[in-house]
Amino acid sequence: MRSAFTAIILAALLPSCRSYDDHADAYGNFEAVETVVSAEGTGKLLSFMVEEGMTLPADTIVGWIDSTQLHLKRSQLKANIKAVLSKIPEKDPQLEVIREQIAVQKRERQRFENLVKANAATPKQLDDINYQIGILEKQYRSLASTLNTQVSGYSSETRPLEEQVLQVNDQLRQSRVTNPVNGTVLIKYVEKGEVVNYGKPLYKIADLSALNLRAYIGEEQLGQVKVGQQVTVLTDLPGGKYREWTGTVTWVSAEAEFTPKVIQTKEERTNLVYAIKVRVKNDGSLKIGMPAELKLAKQ
Repeated sequence: MRSAFTAIILAALLPSCRSYDDHADAYGNFEAVETVVSAEGTGKLLSFMVEEGMTLPADTIVGWIDSTQLHLKRSQLKANIKAVLSKIPEKDPQLEVIREQIAVQKRERQRFENLVKANAATPKQLDDINYQIGILEKQYRSLASTLNTQVSGYSSETRPLEEQVLQVNDQLRQSRVTNPVNGTVLIKYVEKGEVVNYGKPLYKIADLSALNLRAYIGEEQLGQVKVGQQVTVLTDLPGGKYREWTGTVTWVSAEAEFTPKVIQTKEERTNLVYAIKVRVKNDGSLKIGMPAELKLAKQ
């Protein structure tokens, strides 16, 4: 009786411990979208607050590259702009003198018009005043044109300098090391105090909140897979058991490729396979490179 009871218990427990090897439709490994953050400036790394395993939010400043020379260059450019602008003449005071002279002559013209009507002045005197007004108006236009040309010339001199200031400001922004994405630091390549050049990798980061299982399926299974489909992903547990995860197919390759040597398929004789990606939400148990099995929903 005791032996029979033990056999029944073992038979009941066996299905929960059995391997899914015979039922797996594909095999693969987990991967993440990895981003290598590189230096955008050149200089000594004055600050670098990055450690492997650290979780960083996007748009966080994690380091500073020495930008002393850039600040000095910007100050010099601004001083040059100020020096050029100081040469620009003041238009209004010079033009105001001629405007006042014209106003005086126009008042005189009005007075002489009245005198001519009263035969107290000659028309020639009125003509002389009109001539003087004409001369002053020409002088006014000439001086205004000359001043405008000078102002425009000095302004043109400052434009290249202002563009250089904008360029230096952009370089100053690039001296900040800004983390681009939410994620966990995988590898740290440099340390604080090192001299870095433009494009030098600083660290690698990836969002591990969800991983992609890259697996390969045969041509006969292609009809069972479509983007957006939910599938079952199996990972190893101690004692030969498996843990089930729910995944979503996010990509199916449009071209076949030869079977990778490290990948098995359901049919060993399959020579051409299609790569697929399955997105699986990660609670921290899944790691990059971890192997997994894939079960497709039966049609």
